[in-house]
Amino acid sequence: MSESISAPTPVISVKPVVLSAPGRGEDLRVRVSAPTIGDELPIIVLSHGFGESLNGYGPLVDFWAAHGFVVIQPTHLDSRTLSLPPDDPRTPQIWRFRVEDLKRVLDQLDLLEASVPGLSGRLDRSRIAVAGHSWGGQTASMLLGARVLDPEGKAGEDLSDSRITAGVLLAAPGQGGADLTPFAAEHFPFMNPSFADMTTPTLVIAGDRDQSALSVRGPDWFTDPYFLSPGGKSLLTLFGAEHSLGGISGYNVTETTDENPERVALIQQLTWAYLRHAFYPEDLSWQAARSALTEAPDPLGRVECD
Repeated sequence: MSESISAPTPVISVKPVVLSAPGRGEDLRVRVSAPTIGDELPIIVLSHGFGESLNGYGPLVDFWAAHGFVVIQPTHLDSRTLSLPPDDPRTPQIWRFRVEDLKRVLDQLDLLEASVPGLSGRLDRSRIAVAGHSWGGQTASMLLGARVLDPEGKAGEDLSDSRITAGVLLAAPGQGGADLTPFAAEHFPFMNPSFADMTTPTLVIAGDRDQSALSVRGPDWFTDPYFLSPGGKSLLTLFGAEHSLGGISGYNVTETTDENPERVALIQQLTWAYLRHAFYPEDLSWQAARSALTEAPDPLGRVECD
């Protein structure tokens, strides 16, 4: 697969870039990583999982930035770096603050661009993807068209964003309702998404051994964003992968229970190839990556498209 991927380039990363966030209670702290060369650079806005921060997901961020993407990482209010107490009045609405964080990043691209030496004038604002892992996957899905259902099953506000033209959802939670454990249903009522209006092209990535403590279902729960959304999606199922998908959240993170560098490398390559295809339909990287996976003697996963 590597023969279809561009050679890595040096990366510059700046943190924190502080964005004013009235009504949030904390300014929004953001990390921006970019290749030191290249113009008309597409953008990936990455939403972290519960408790993580702008410092996470080095294996993905470093790879994407070294291969031609500008990666922007906000720190959400649930980050362990902020230590919000459970009884903080913002806690019930953190899912909504998360979505607003991503939109605030899009609203302030001028400031973010100016914060990185040498980046001015090199962004391609017509090609922006949103990505997210775990809870960040649900956050990202909101900008792709997913909605939160209320207790009566009615779809809530449309929080999609037309500036986003592609998505990558990594171990994103599935549907709620009866599929949630009683604990999750009581404490996380926002974990009740509808994917019926998630129309933006998206790559969904799920591990076939990802057993969530929040759902009464098995690992197939994490494939819901693919199967319950309209067409135009792709699904990468990773064999043997648990929730960390081999270790995407960091290079030496202790919460990784299924450490597998080969799996992480596959995710790096396939997400890069997918976004290249989504942004540049004539690019053949995605086709080549899928063919290489299919033809591998001992494949690490499988891809299906609708």
